[in-house]
Amino acid sequence: MCGIVGLFLKDPALEPHLGAMLTAMLVTMTDRGPDSAGIAIYGDPIAGMAKLVVQSDDPATGFAGLADHLTTTLGARVAMDVKSTHAVLHLPEALLPQARLALPPQVRVMSHGQTLEIYKEVGLPLDVASRFDIAQMSGSHGIGHTRMATESAVTTMGAHPFNTGPDQCLVHNGSLSNHNALRRKLTRAGVHIETRNDSEVAAAYLTWRMDQGATLGEALESGLDDLDGFYTFVVGTRDGFGVLRDPIACKPAVMAETDQYVAFGSEYRALADLPGIDTARTWEPEPATVYFWTRDNTPTATPKAA
Repeated sequence: MCGIVGLFLKDPALEPHLGAMLTAMLVTMTDRGPDSAGIAIYGDPIAGMAKLVVQSDDPATGFAGLADHLTTTLGARVAMDVKSTHAVLHLPEALLPQARLALPPQVRVMSHGQTLEIYKEVGLPLDVASRFDIAQMSGSHGIGHTRMATESAVTTMGAHPFNTGPDQCLVHNGSLSNHNALRRKLTRAGVHIETRNDSEVAAAYLTWRMDQGATLGEALESGLDDLDGFYTFVVGTRDGFGVLRDPIACKPAVMAETDQYVAFGSEYRALADLPGIDTARTWEPEPATVYFWTRDNTPTATPKAA
């Protein structure tokens, strides 16, 4: 199982409500995955600055003096906002790689980029969203996941979304059969993969393709050739939102689009309370078809033969 949701806002008037809308959508999917939950939110960028979201099982110890340590090590001011077991570090974008290397071992990276913040933990969607006050967050788009673990441990690092490149993240419903071979290929290519989770391999694969110059849509399309198994992916980038189902498409999925938003849910009940849903264009995404939207408001649906 697993439940996934996504929301890409076209109407800026809805942006203050993104966190509340995504939380409500994900809570409806609780029975599809009780093990862990997470939400990714894309907020406003600040020119030249980056966000590094980190996690510690013991935040009182793990985050003590962390901002001062990084400020001294990097030679530039680092600010920190602590939210329960997570902390958002604000630092110059050019120093992001050095900051990651300077983190103490008890601190783990959840996400990095200019606009992306990921919050995830073991537990039910409502509990995880409440813990990080997700409902109060604003942003342009976001994705969420509630997990029923099938092939790797129930841990914070095994929870979705997975972030494998700047401002990139992925959630997944399904399982990949060739993730071990693909992990070895990507590792040989210099790609860092943190966990044994198959979904992180899919996220890393898309990051690798985009690092080679592919667009999000092109990376998703090549995934149809290179990723074996059952999958429905929802993917976020700094300015985009994409959806891909495998050629058999046995995992449930439904989408809705209005002049105000594009929404995705594993089941319709995730979309039922969105504004204007009664008159929205609603459809089941086709198998082996890449859907993505970017901030230039150009929707794309590219079918590809299985």
